[in-house]
This record gives sequence, C-alpha cells and structure tokens, in this order.
Amino acid sequence: MCGRVFVKSTIPDMVRRFEFAHPGDVERLGNGFPVWNGAPSLTYPIIVREELSTSMAGFVSAKWGLVPGWARDGGGRPPPVNARCETIASNGMFRKAYAARRCLVPVDGYFEWQKLDVSGKKKQPYAIAMKDDEPFAMAGVWEEYADKATGELIRTFAVVTCEPNTLMATIHDRMPVILAPADYMRWLGPELDPRDLMKPYPSELMKMWPIDRKVGSPRNNTPDIIDEIGVGPNDLFDV
Repeated sequence: MCGRVFVKSTIPDMVRRFEFAHPGDVERLGNGFPVWNGAPSLTYPIIVREELSTSMAGFVSAKWGLVPGWARDGGGRPPPVNARCETIASNGMFRKAYAARRCLVPVDGYFEWQKLDVSGKKKQPYAIAMKDDEPFAMAGVWEEYADKATGELIRTFAVVTCEPNTLMATIHDRMPVILAPADYMRWLGPELDPRDLMKPYPSELMKMWPIDRKVGSPRNNTPDIIDEIGVGPNDLFDV
C-alpha cells in the first residue's frame, strides 16, 4: 500500500518540475509545503486533464482519500487511500474514476513499513525515493462530491498500487504505481483502460533507506524525518 508521502519541494518548485501542467489553484497550498510526513486526509497538489475533450493538463488541489460522487455527505467510513490495480476497473468504488478521472500525484518520496515479526507489531520504517532525488508522479484516480451543508464540490483522490518490484519486495508486498514521464499524458488521456501502465517501476531507478520510528506520527513533520538511521535491535517498535 501507500499511506504516507513526503513532498520536500515547494509548490512553485513542483509546478516548475511538472511544467507541462498549468499551475491552476495550487498556489493557495503554498504555506503548507514542504510536507515531510504527509498523511491521508490532507490536501495535496495533483495533476488532472483539464477537460475530457482536450489534451491539456493542470494542477488542482485534492484531499487524499477517495469519496465517490454518489456518496452522501462524504460517506461514512474512512475513505480508501489506495486502489488496487488488479480490481480498479471492476470495483464499484473506483471504476468510473479509473475510466474518466485519472490523475498524477507528484511527490518526492513515500514511506513503507517492513514487518519484522509474525504478529506484525514490530516494524521498521523506510523512506523510498528516486535514485536521482528528482520528484516523481504516482498514478491516481480522483472524484468530487458535494458538501451537504455548503454545496461546495470537494475533490478527493486515491493512489493506485501494484505488485512490488524487486527492491520493494524486500520490505512489502505492494507499492504505488509510479509512471515514467513519457506515460504521463497517456495516463491522463481518454483511454478507458491503460492497464499496461499499472506495473512495478524499475528497481534500478529507485532507492530506499531506514528511518526513525517517529515517522509513525503525522504530528512529526520536520526535515529530519527522512534522515537515514542505522538498523539494530533498538530500532524495533510496536505500532
């Protein structure tokens, strides 16, 4: 799965790095970034196709945790933050968004936890990023629902996940779908089922390193969250 990210770029930097997309309304998020320990329910910059009939892309802001348009007042249960690529085209929660509302989720990296015992209570957190430290885009899907009280349209998204590559398989059985830049516009395009894009990203282009357990609390949101640590018996912790 993918349930925590870091965005060490400022909003202007992110817009410059993904210059094919119009800045849109994301400048208002500027005071909230960088985010060193980004959790679901927060609002992030994502990239969507501006109109179904065009090939133009633009940044918009959206809350992490997908709520379909038919949900009343945002739904009741916690919204899903991930969509499995194997069932995304058939799952009623995601299939319409997958067919018509796909998005890019730009980040600098994400976090994952390796289980270190059978119970799953002892885990070691890792940070994962590109080997060249450049930001990258995870595949996502997005939706909108109307706030019951105000009528305001609330945009939400989920990150698509797939089987792990050989690097990620050493710590977890899933990873986010990471798209190559050459595939960005195809993922955003009108194609109903670009299934072949939902595959593990090449291990040789990625890196990961162990980090401190304080990443477990989203309240800890400082640059040292992604500092590498040595891994030993004292690094194990209960979650």
